[in-house]
Amino acid sequence: MNKPSASGRLAELLARAGLDWFLLALLGVVALAYFAPGLGSKASPVPWHTITTVGVALVFFFYGLKLSTEKLRAGMRNWRLHLLVQLATFALFPALALLVKSFFGSESGALLWQSIFFLCALPSTVSTSVVMVSIAGGNLPAAIFNASISSLLGIALTPLLTSLFLHTGTGGGQLWGLATQLLWQVVLPVGAGVLLHSRFNAFVEQRKAGLRVFDQVTILLIVFTAFCDSFAEGIFSRYGLGDILKLSAGMVALYLVVFGLIWGLCRALGFSRADQIVAVFCGSKKSLVHGSVMASLLFPASAATGLILLPLMLYHALQIILASSMAQYLGRQGVAPEATVGTA
Repeated sequence: MNKPSASGRLAELLARAGLDWFLLALLGVVALAYFAPGLGSKASPVPWHTITTVGVALVFFFYGLKLSTEKLRAGMRNWRLHLLVQLATFALFPALALLVKSFFGSESGALLWQSIFFLCALPSTVSTSVVMVSIAGGNLPAAIFNASISSLLGIALTPLLTSLFLHTGTGGGQLWGLATQLLWQVVLPVGAGVLLHSRFNAFVEQRKAGLRVFDQVTILLIVFTAFCDSFAEGIFSRYGLGDILKLSAGMVALYLVVFGLIWGLCRALGFSRADQIVAVFCGSKKSLVHGSVMASLLFPASAATGLILLPLMLYHALQIILASSMAQYLGRQGVAPEATVGTA
């Protein structure tokens, strides 16, 4: 048998640690934005806004193509589990953010708290949640249903929560503009995809890997341009390495607290082990896709969009690492899953 190459061994080591090329690419685009902020800022001759706008619409269109109305209807039966997951996503997370607001009293702290609340107002991931549930041996149909419903609910609930508790710059007459942007970039593409699911689902299934790369590249472009604007305006000059490390520790604590609370509630409610796994993995995730898109829509004129995305990027990386370890542990402790998912 041929020995794996050095690059192959490195890739395997990174995979075991919960890292992949995308997380490394996120660090890369942030570094590029730091050294060359003019390349992706509003002053750049490249029409980044148009490129990312089209990319966002396509991301949600392809997401709609993956949604099966039959599976969604079948998944609605386990309503107690679904209610717990959605309340954890859109009520527990924001409540925890509001509880710690008093610790962010300074001007720079207030801006950082807004970025944390924005993270807490986001929906769950789709593919990552389902994959983790599969590895841990949970209820796959329920995971698919909850992750999908969370993404759809987030289209309305994330802007609602942020408008209630944050200054998003979308007050008064700008609310209509935000609603129009959400309609054209998110709602209509998803709706069109759902309507065309039966005709083009096979096409999507054959090109899942390529579509996932497209999603990730779109996110990278949004993150790159956001951080370019933030670096160009000096938004991060008031935060040091110690602040970033504290924020990272806070994101780990947030994940573990939510995970533990959901697990305890599941045991108190008498959920089966398979449903407990769905609740903790779907209810503790936050979507970088939706976060990147919503940040560009909700904070369109803010140079601090890069800072708004910083806790989300840290949480995204940490949730993959922590969830991977937990899913593998639970998978070894329980019965092997009956099926696996092909979703990446």
